[in-house]
Amino acid sequence: MPLQKLQFRPGVNREGTTLANEGGWFECDKIRFRSGFPEKLGGWVLDTGTAQATLQPPAGSYWGVCRSMWNWNTLSGQNLLGLGTNLKFYIQNGADGLFYDITPIRDTNTSVSSAFTVYSGSTTVMVTDPGHGAQTGDFVTVTYAGGAIGGMPASAINGEHQITYLNSNQYNFTASSAATSDAGPTGTADFAYQINSGLATYTVATGWGSGSWGGTVTGSATTTLNGTINSSATTITLTSAASFAASGAIVIDSEYITYSGKSTNDLTGCVRGASGTTAAAHTSGAVVTQVTTSGSSAWNGWGVAASGGGVGQQLRLWSQSNYGEDLIFNPRGGAIYYWAVNANPNIFDRGTQLTPLSTSDTTCPTLANLVMVSDSSRFVIAMGTNDPSGVLFPATQDPLLIRWSAQEDYNVWTPATTNQAGDYRLSRGSEIVAAQQTRQEILVWTDAAIYSMQYLGPPYVWGFQIMGDNISIAGPNVVSVANNVTYWMGTDKFYMYSGRVETLPCTLRQYVYDDINMEQSYQFFSSTNEGYNEIWWFYCSANSTAIDKYVVFNHLERTWYYGTMARTAWLDSPLRDVPMAAGYNGQLIYHETGNDDGTTTPASPIEAYVQSSDFDIGDGHNFGIVWRIIPDVTFDGSNVAAPSLDFTVRPRQNPGSNYGTSDSPTVTSNVSFANQRYATVQQFTEYAYVRIRGRQMAFKVSSNDLGVAWQLGTPRLDVRPDGRR
Repeated sequence: MPLQKLQFRPGVNREGTTLANEGGWFECDKIRFRSGFPEKLGGWVLDTGTAQATLQPPAGSYWGVCRSMWNWNTLSGQNLLGLGTNLKFYIQNGADGLFYDITPIRDTNTSVSSAFTVYSGSTTVMVTDPGHGAQTGDFVTVTYAGGAIGGMPASAINGEHQITYLNSNQYNFTASSAATSDAGPTGTADFAYQINSGLATYTVATGWGSGSWGGTVTGSATTTLNGTINSSATTITLTSAASFAASGAIVIDSEYITYSGKSTNDLTGCVRGASGTTAAAHTSGAVVTQVTTSGSSAWNGWGVAASGGGVGQQLRLWSQSNYGEDLIFNPRGGAIYYWAVNANPNIFDRGTQLTPLSTSDTTCPTLANLVMVSDSSRFVIAMGTNDPSGVLFPATQDPLLIRWSAQEDYNVWTPATTNQAGDYRLSRGSEIVAAQQTRQEILVWTDAAIYSMQYLGPPYVWGFQIMGDNISIAGPNVVSVANNVTYWMGTDKFYMYSGRVETLPCTLRQYVYDDINMEQSYQFFSSTNEGYNEIWWFYCSANSTAIDKYVVFNHLERTWYYGTMARTAWLDSPLRDVPMAAGYNGQLIYHETGNDDGTTTPASPIEAYVQSSDFDIGDGHNFGIVWRIIPDVTFDGSNVAAPSLDFTVRPRQNPGSNYGTSDSPTVTSNVSFANQRYATVQQFTEYAYVRIRGRQMAFKVSSNDLGVAWQLGTPRLDVRPDGRR
């Protein structure tokens, strides 16, 4: 029988069964299609930048989970990258690779007396600063000019620290060295508080918004541990328990503990790691706080739903845009900030808030869900915003309100005959979710419609038209533009806009939306990889609260493929050599570089594969025997001496059976051909003998070695018909 070419349709299709998609590809990971043929994705490497802050992050280059990146060049030629995380905002200087912390300051309290309490043998410092307004995870910069406190030097107290909330007047931080004796409250210091941190994931009735985590401990007594305890101790001795209730609950570090009795300074009948927290050992001198909840008999720990809950807390997202060479940026639901390039290229000042006081315009927004600067006309546009004066609009945030500043002046927001400042409230939906600048318009998505926002000039300035109703969008960052066509991910399908809204045909729609966690949809994001004509969407699978999957649309070849990858942001900037992505643990990652996973030390191989749908001989009337495969593959781009990959042929008897098994009715033969066969193929492999039998088969190409790059061509099978059973 003639050799049979294995020539499959480009792209992956999972809209039907594997047999119904005969002649196509069905599964894949870490591959793409180029000119119709599958090939392995390029590798990635870690950025080696270092954060510039008094307090260095514990791992990687910056604090927090990055959700936004923006790249631009200044007039002096500096290549800058803005990164917004749930904890901070950074700018990376391309010249030295360093990350500069420009997180704005929320509040400063000066000359605070009796500020510090320390404990013998402990690095914990308790700060008393009435009305500090901070929450767990926030950062504070301490300026203390006094002498050592309890043997803890001033150098260990000064600088930037991350806060653990105790109550509205007190919090803890960890110093760089331990005290040698108990001391305090004592010392006078200045405190500069950075803007409140945000969440890394969407949380329902947990975390900052429920129980005593993050700010609802009221009327609490505080003392310290008198001696170290292990994770199973049921009696806890305090330095003084006089002000503690006869029974109740306490918090030590992040562990919640209930107790049933009190004897002098001992708390007895302790239940460790209650309400979803983790039982742990605690050192002598650790702060112990009595928990008193408001209107509840039980405190809820991090990750445990509050009673009567259901109110969700969104994660921290950022929007950012250039105002000339400077930067306008905004945390979703927060204030608008401005960062100006310093004349000294080595100085990166902190961002400052646009406020009614700083602008002398009492209507300047103090809250917004996203901000942008229009390219052609240079208006600062705030969406989902407010009017703090209450003159034009209520002072509270309106999620459908759009306001824009005067042209070329971000300080002026009150409309007048001498400027073009103005506002417009959208009518469809309940909130503005996303916005994207395109060639001739700004597209604005609510949770129910898409609007076109176009510059008209005076007197109306901006005009608005509904371009599509009864549409959806998954989150603020799921929009990408390529070749003047806008693509986005909806809550149940993909869309495109090229002057009109259309459904984007997707051969993976069922695969994606059957395994997706839409509760975390504000984590989802999209970006281009224009070197390969691709739109990427990253999302959380159904059982994950972290991004772990991606799906790709090649807009030139109209093909789809997918895989697994953990990223939190992506930027395809022409100002840098390769696409950039943000990973977990403070990682900035450069993609399409090399062939391996450079986020590990040493680098790890990338496991890549693509598998076809089932194929048979004719209509599967006869079994087929495959004796050999004649490979057709190139290893161009490999950086290893002898690159190779695996060809696998996977037989099965009928669609309901498993690959590689001889399910009933049993396949009978003098030789068992039931198990799948694979062969290692190199550049000059002429034949790969497999000797396998089945009614239908699938073909798989895979690699999991360092330094390997490959593209599949058109391999051929030496196959002949066999019996019917």
